[in-house]
Amino acid sequence: MTENGNTDSKSGAKNGTRKKVNVRKIVSRTVTVLFLGGIAALLVIAAMPKPVPVDVAEVARGPLEVTIDEDGVTRVKDRYVVSLPLTGSLGRLELRAGDAVTEGGVLARVEPMAPQLLDERSRTQAEARVAASQAAQRQARAAVARAEAALSLAQQMEQRQTQLAERGGAPQTTLDQARFEARARQEELTSARFGVRVADYEVRMAQAAAGRMADARGKPDEAQDQLEVPSPISGRVLRVLHQQEGVAQAGTPLLELGDPGALEVVVDVLTADAVQIQPGAQVELVRWGGEQALTGRVQRVEPSAFTKISALGVEEQRVNVVIELASPREEWEALGDGFRVEARIRVWREDDVVRIPSSALFRHEEGWAVYVVEGEQARLRVVQVGRRNGFEAQITEGLEPGARVVVHPSEQVVDGVAVRVR
Repeated sequence: MTENGNTDSKSGAKNGTRKKVNVRKIVSRTVTVLFLGGIAALLVIAAMPKPVPVDVAEVARGPLEVTIDEDGVTRVKDRYVVSLPLTGSLGRLELRAGDAVTEGGVLARVEPMAPQLLDERSRTQAEARVAASQAAQRQARAAVARAEAALSLAQQMEQRQTQLAERGGAPQTTLDQARFEARARQEELTSARFGVRVADYEVRMAQAAAGRMADARGKPDEAQDQLEVPSPISGRVLRVLHQQEGVAQAGTPLLELGDPGALEVVVDVLTADAVQIQPGAQVELVRWGGEQALTGRVQRVEPSAFTKISALGVEEQRVNVVIELASPREEWEALGDGFRVEARIRVWREDDVVRIPSSALFRHEEGWAVYVVEGEQARLRVVQVGRRNGFEAQITEGLEPGARVVVHPSEQVVDGVAVRVR
């Protein structure tokens, strides 16, 4: 019995040991399989393509405006250069830039030179100058008559369009255009009247110079009185062109006069942009130094272009666009002649268009395309583009409001790729 009992106990111990070893092996193998399975899963997940992070914008309806943005300078509309009417000893000019002058006020005094023999040539030249001044005077007065007729017609058209607009028979844009035409014709009349005053002044100066020469011829031994040079207009001195006192020749420029309250803006644009600009187009003037933007309208696009070298050394054909200030004088009274401004000239505007950021567009074959986010994928969509400015573009076909488009798509964004909106 003892031997059998010992044998059974030894056999049971061996079986228990074997069971423990088998459990350990099973646990070890299970852990190994799970570990290897986890690594494999991680490798599979790492090998799977990740969604590309993108920025999106929503397609919307709203107004779109296209402008041409260029730098410009202000200038006095009507200016006049006062010249010396005859050769003589000029006194020192006391006026400085910015000084106010009144029409008829004395600008300078000149003492004629000692009388010399007046030959036939000098007498003919003096008479020709008087005749030319009188012809210019007649032309200036004819220009006033034309400007008055044009103003009368423009005012009639404005009154007619106002009546139609009150009855709903004319759009607001037509009425605005009629008002602009009336105001432009008024400005032209003001300039024409300025031309008449200048022409009258030229006639007086020419006659005074011829009379002095005639007096010298008749009385060669008598001293000549000083000749006062009057101001042809009321305004301010823009520039002093001759400061030295002493002998000066006839025709020497002395002063440049003008009215700083009558300013316009001149902007030079590329000829390719100029063909899109129409007289009467609205203009916004910014970054001129004031707190708020100024408004204006295009008065005219000059017909002759000129060549200008750009900052990159490229020759460009450009043309001047003249802009009339529409804001009240109180808002821009700090502006003077030659001040810099930035002009935004409106060439097109619609109040209800489908629009997207221009950064969402890219070239595709011979047209334009965008990537539209559908679910979690980016889909290529060919679109038709209308007007564009620097920030937004009009979409005429291919997109509907509410869709989401990818802006600044990278090379990783292709048709069908998974994307993640940032």
